[in-house]
Amino acid sequence: MNLERLLSIRPEWEQASGPHHQIVISSRIRLARNLRGHPFPGWAKKTDRLQILELIKPAVEALPEMDDAFSAYLQTLTALEKQLLVERHLISREHAAKSAGSAVVVNPPQTLSIMINEEDHLRMQVLRPGLQLNEAFAALDQADSALDARLDFAFHPQLGYLTACPTNVGTGMRASAMLHLPGLVLSEQINPVIQAVNKIGHAVRGLYGEGTEAMGNLFQISNQVTLGEREEDILAELNNVIERIIESETNARQVLLQKKPETLMDHVGRGFGVLSHAYCMTSKEALNLLSFLKLGIDLGFFPRERQEEIDALFVLTQPAHLQNGAHQEKLTPEQRDGLRAATIRAKLKNFPAPKHGT
Repeated sequence: MNLERLLSIRPEWEQASGPHHQIVISSRIRLARNLRGHPFPGWAKKTDRLQILELIKPAVEALPEMDDAFSAYLQTLTALEKQLLVERHLISREHAAKSAGSAVVVNPPQTLSIMINEEDHLRMQVLRPGLQLNEAFAALDQADSALDARLDFAFHPQLGYLTACPTNVGTGMRASAMLHLPGLVLSEQINPVIQAVNKIGHAVRGLYGEGTEAMGNLFQISNQVTLGEREEDILAELNNVIERIIESETNARQVLLQKKPETLMDHVGRGFGVLSHAYCMTSKEALNLLSFLKLGIDLGFFPRERQEEIDALFVLTQPAHLQNGAHQEKLTPEQRDGLRAATIRAKLKNFPAPKHGT
């Protein structure tokens, strides 16, 4: 499968389904693994990385889940193609900076993505729609076991799996969920929630992970401790944290509906008006306004069947996707902002105006 065909497929994890899908966009499990007796990527010479790559890549491609997969060496991809994969959450920003000696393999539904020679020899992830951390782990555990049978992973009987970053030693697992929390943001409760989550040993990050901004009221909640913990315990605790945040977000939305309906409708209505008529739109502004339309659908201000159109815009309006769709020389930031606005206007041309109580 080539990249063009992969991008033509809507990611399975992006579809509005799964438990608590109105708040939990997706669940992700990531595992870090390294080969015994080989230097980690950060210390490896180019010849070492190439050797490791040729050991790992055939084993990954042989997984049953990777039938008809997209598989590519990083040096064969352009900067735009790498950024497209970043915007799809299929590779990290760090992996996009790699070249010779690194690769990526992605299954057609884009639920399983494996980076080779990122920070570790293997960075494997499974994505699922809604709150499905346990299901995502079960799927990734199956792929991990299959690779473990073919590759000799670096494992210490006391420490567990050995990783490039000490914070990943042990299970090598990072579990996370992407949450849409406009109710907590509008009611100014988001900072206390973030502080509470941080205090109990979990991390809150932005749209593209560590060091990124929480645009579009989208927040990633993940575990931080892996050493000395069982995968089942990590998942149970994270599920508990997320369920409490879901409860807080649901309550915040209900309070806004009951006590500040005009304020809520104003945010949704202004978002709809600006998106429907703007001719210049930055990525940040688009995501923040699309968040209010998504909230409006969840609250019944728009027909439920319009959900897919709005969800698709969260990805299609990102810089690389706009550039890829333009099929021309590199767009300037101003041209990109204009194209983003035009793309959104076209999607909303026949979109009904928001109505309270529909």
